[in-house]
Amino acid sequence: MSTVLIIGAGGVGSVTAHKCAINKKVFTKIHLASRTIGKPNAIKKDIKKRWGVDISTHTVDADHAKEVIALIKKTKPDIVINVALPYQDLAIMDACLATHVHYVDMANYEPKDEAHFEYSWQWAYQSRFKKAGIMAVLGAGFDPGVTNAYIAYLNKKYFDSITYVDILDANAGSHDKSFATNFNPEINIREVTQEVKHWNKGKWMKTPPVMHEGSVHFTFDYPVAGPRESYLLFHEEMESLVKHFPSVERMRFWMTFGQNYLTHLRVMESIGISRIDPIDFKGQKIVPMEFLKALLPDPASLAKKYTGKTVIGCIVTGKEKGGRREKTKYIYNVCDHAKCFKEVGSQAISYTAGVPPVIAAMMVLQGAWKGAGVFNVEQLDPEPFLKTLAKNGLTFTVVDRKPLPAKL
Repeated sequence: MSTVLIIGAGGVGSVTAHKCAINKKVFTKIHLASRTIGKPNAIKKDIKKRWGVDISTHTVDADHAKEVIALIKKTKPDIVINVALPYQDLAIMDACLATHVHYVDMANYEPKDEAHFEYSWQWAYQSRFKKAGIMAVLGAGFDPGVTNAYIAYLNKKYFDSITYVDILDANAGSHDKSFATNFNPEINIREVTQEVKHWNKGKWMKTPPVMHEGSVHFTFDYPVAGPRESYLLFHEEMESLVKHFPSVERMRFWMTFGQNYLTHLRVMESIGISRIDPIDFKGQKIVPMEFLKALLPDPASLAKKYTGKTVIGCIVTGKEKGGRREKTKYIYNVCDHAKCFKEVGSQAISYTAGVPPVIAAMMVLQGAWKGAGVFNVEQLDPEPFLKTLAKNGLTFTVVDRKPLPAKL
């Protein structure tokens, strides 16, 4: 019997709140907070209709630790699930430290004025969380999060050491919009327009952003989804994975993009609408990216007409347990947009991101994950996490296959 405080009420926050309500034997009191009350109240109404569960809603400006501290003292949670903006991670972590409450998030911190993804800011909290005797579980979405657990699971079950990792993320779905992002537009566009990095023989190798000439891409035949053009992209889980699996020689992250999407990105970049620095407009400062966000469809609004599936997984090559042979395993999940909408009123991108932090919170509250300090998912036991995740709608499959070539 535990109390949870969820901060963030977008598409992912909605899924997180619904899944907490579905697991009401664990989360006996659910609090949902956002900057404004409209979205939390709409989610509250839908949860009551679907599951007959009452939740409490609140407003909080998560940019300010003092406001989060006041809300924590008011709601008295056993754990905080942060599904707010990455800029707000440190303020929420500060609040959890001040109140000695466990913390779970799904994306690493980044400064608001720079598209720069790095765990150093949050890893620096290690000694303080350890001294406080509480856990901070970082990056407990799908990727990062479940992909980290997939690699830890394969390492535990099949390998003595891991040599090569390729993480592949495909959205083989479609909606009725000419252009839309599947999660927060500001975060999504900042992520996919940055310089690309991948790990190779002990150092980070750099290549152009996905929409630029010279980007690295190839066609991969995904289970269920079929052949999809997949682009090399930097993703934050690689930073923690190469740290915690030092035997890895090469690690890459691939994501599917359609030409229509890439063309929109190029146009937005060329006219400056995706800039994140303030400009003067009629005597006041505005950030073009924030204006663009206001113009684009709310990702949650895509769910009703979304069809198709997502396929996310990892191809891992290493030395098999108890032997010298090299082997390769492919572990992956398939998630259906329409089924997600039927269950919780979301599309599959929000679903795959919003369910895992709920299960991570359960692992902490039920003692399957123990310790004090700051942890990435791959440092914790993957088996109870993946088993409980499968019971909550995100199953996985493991198959043998050939490794991807070094050059693609």
